[in-house]
Amino acid sequence: MISKSIAERMDKGSWIRKMFEEGGRLKALYGAENVFDFSLGNPDLEPPVEVLNAIRELAADPTPGLHGYMSNAGYLSTRQAVAGLVSRRSGLDVPASAVCMTVGAGGALNVALKAILDPGDEVIILAPYFFEYTSYTGNHNGVPVIVSCDRETLLPDFDAIRRAITPRTKALILNSPNNPSGVIYPAESLIQLDALLKEAPRTIYVLSDEPYNELVFDNQAVPDTMAHISNAIICTSWSKSLSLAGDRIGYLAVSPRCEDFDRLIDAVPFCNRTLGFVNAPAFFQRVVEKAIHARVDIKKYEERRDLLLRVLRDAGFEVNCPAGGIYLFPRSPIEDDVAFAQACAKHNVTLVPGTGFGFPGYVRLCFATSRETILGSARAFRIIGREFGLN
Repeated sequence: MISKSIAERMDKGSWIRKMFEEGGRLKALYGAENVFDFSLGNPDLEPPVEVLNAIRELAADPTPGLHGYMSNAGYLSTRQAVAGLVSRRSGLDVPASAVCMTVGAGGALNVALKAILDPGDEVIILAPYFFEYTSYTGNHNGVPVIVSCDRETLLPDFDAIRRAITPRTKALILNSPNNPSGVIYPAESLIQLDALLKEAPRTIYVLSDEPYNELVFDNQAVPDTMAHISNAIICTSWSKSLSLAGDRIGYLAVSPRCEDFDRLIDAVPFCNRTLGFVNAPAFFQRVVEKAIHARVDIKKYEERRDLLLRVLRDAGFEVNCPAGGIYLFPRSPIEDDVAFAQACAKHNVTLVPGTGFGFPGYVRLCFATSRETILGSARAFRIIGREFGLN
């Protein structure tokens, strides 16, 4: 028999995957062109030309040993390139030794949690949150503590965070731009959070999950977490910014201001190895090193965002304009967001209930999809809006 804890997590499941599978079922019944699937956050833009050129160049490179083992932290040249990038953003002198190349942001988060958690240590998770954070915490015998953000602004509720801190609190997971809301936490929030955490009876590390950090709209900027929070550990990937989600390449960077910095940067590659990752993919370490300043065409995502916003608002939905990411997070017209998502599926529209992100009363839609899908969904959303008294 499988373990009880895994069985319980499987039963809870991921609403993202459930609705994605529902979309597949509907497409098989009615044809893909008649189903409007906004469930899965899968970037649909192709990688930028710099990435494609790097892939071609490296694939033809005859140098021996390019596909063998390297340091568990990754190639030194790649880590130096990342350290330079992180240093410029943060204004801190981040050495290459503070960087570990990882199997995506998920790998980075698991490595960080493994390195810092003892059994029973608590990890504060700000809702709405990416569902897997609770599983990642449980993987390392930690205890997830869910703290809801403000229901209106979707920004951190500092009084709630203060109440949640106990002598067992060891980490807080931060995600900005946020999945699912698209909210960017302003510098003032990061500064306030840093001051609050310094009041705690023990060191609390902030694990900053940043895969959407480059997907920012309307000429806005994301305040640098490491610049504003002392005990910051950056966990991120190029899944979204370079459209390399399936290639699983990311990094972990430890702030030089972190408590126990020297031991922590030694623990990270050790955990990378012993968790079974061993090292990040050799080929794509070299790819991202060559294309480290490249980005997908953000304007295309911004155009899709604006298009889906118009579709939803025309149908009567209450929805804020996200500052970053690839999602809209409108309010559900009824309290039961799961029932609402199921009602949408009857009109061949798949979206994810906010319950799946620890934040009921909302639903998430991914706009990393075709213009045809977005425009085609307008009639279905108008019908749904009338059905729920929105227009």
